[in-house]
Amino acid sequence: MTRLIVGPFNRVEGDLEVRLEIVDGRVQSAHVNSPMYRGFEQILLKKPAMDALIYVPRICGICSVSQSVASARALADAMGMNPPPNGLLVTNVMLATENMADHLTHFYLFFMPDFARSVYAQQHWHTTVQDRFTALQGRHARLALAARQRWFTLLGTLGGKWPHTQSIQPTGSSRAIEAAERIRLLARIREFRTFLEQTLFGAPLESIAAIDSEAALREWHATAAPECGDFRLFLTLAWQLGLDRMGPGPGLYMSNGSYPLPDGKLTFARGLWDATMAEVQALDPAVIGEDATHAWLSDAGGPRHPSDGLTLPDIDKPDAYTWNKAPRFGGRVLETGALARQLVDGHPLVRDAVMRCGGTVYTRVLARLLELTLVVPAMEQWIKALRIDEPYFVPQSLPDDADGMGLTEAARGSLGHWVKIRNGKIANYQIIAPTTWNFSPRDAQGIPGALEAALVGAPILQGEDTPVAVQHIVRSFDPCMVCTVH
Repeated sequence: MTRLIVGPFNRVEGDLEVRLEIVDGRVQSAHVNSPMYRGFEQILLKKPAMDALIYVPRICGICSVSQSVASARALADAMGMNPPPNGLLVTNVMLATENMADHLTHFYLFFMPDFARSVYAQQHWHTTVQDRFTALQGRHARLALAARQRWFTLLGTLGGKWPHTQSIQPTGSSRAIEAAERIRLLARIREFRTFLEQTLFGAPLESIAAIDSEAALREWHATAAPECGDFRLFLTLAWQLGLDRMGPGPGLYMSNGSYPLPDGKLTFARGLWDATMAEVQALDPAVIGEDATHAWLSDAGGPRHPSDGLTLPDIDKPDAYTWNKAPRFGGRVLETGALARQLVDGHPLVRDAVMRCGGTVYTRVLARLLELTLVVPAMEQWIKALRIDEPYFVPQSLPDDADGMGLTEAARGSLGHWVKIRNGKIANYQIIAPTTWNFSPRDAQGIPGALEAALVGAPILQGEDTPVAVQHIVRSFDPCMVCTVH
């Protein structure tokens, strides 16, 4: 057996190390290490409760709107209030702007550049991939960067700036939209739609979103022109390289549900998808527990629900190897992300692909690209539904003593905030980020987290010190380590 430490990873938000034990050219076991401590949950203690809206967006420069939304919902829960329809819709647009930018960034800047590596030089598509996706040089990567820059001007209009947007409040948005601004917002979304339809998909978004099975997807791939969009190129290499057999998920997938609408429905449903039964189950956050057995954090009292959680450093713990806790759902390991959202929501293509090959590198990236085709048209409808002469925000005060829970979906998956308020100050604040779930360490029973298990069996080529298969699997989860160790 040989041991290999991979890290720090480039093209990843934050610090990440993966320790691999290798036997006969395959990963036998993996330990995922988040080697940085930040302590936002400690910083928030004893602060006025509304100050959370100032602190938590600073957890991350990529997911700051997601953190704001989760915090605002936790405070709204403590108030017992909901935003008015305009506040709800404009918050959806802000969250979707950030999430769609994440999907674009993941595909063009994080995931695809690995296929331009020399290990694939003999593949017939390698020259095309190098031309489009080589880091800092790829033609399409540069186009995507320009599209992303223009896309984020949406948040300049909606929230004044990005990241660390401050307009999101528990009961709506402090920034009302004028009639002329609505026209400019729609124009900017249509510009982004044009990039997606011309460069990424080579087809109208609605036609890709309507593909309802893998057979239909293969038919589309077979009839589309070879130069038709980067999505077709991704499918070509994914099927050829066996990405549909790489990085298997745990079989349990969670979505908090996303983009609530004024009629009380969610754009993407809330629930659990259990692959063994191929059905959606109700999501009960009360059974979530955080196990800190292998984290450099106190595990006094055993696994705790986040409403009663502890985040206290304990750097001398034996057998600890990360700053990340191990969240479990009723004691079970789960995966979260776009794949989980679309499984729970029931998109027929994603469910069909997962029924064939499970949660894999291929299905994770497929689900993220599919969400671009679903959410961008929804954003156009949310902006059209704004009523210019109605309120975006309802003034409301927090009670001196209250508890609250705020759930949302960041691009990478389920995000939850839990707050206790006593005498108007924060008495406890706990956060479970998407990568906390996906990159969790072993728990007290020694059960590895989702990524640790997904890496088992990954091939390691002779002489590799940054194994390409490990890179594909890690990047398919798209870690955000700064959110993880908050």
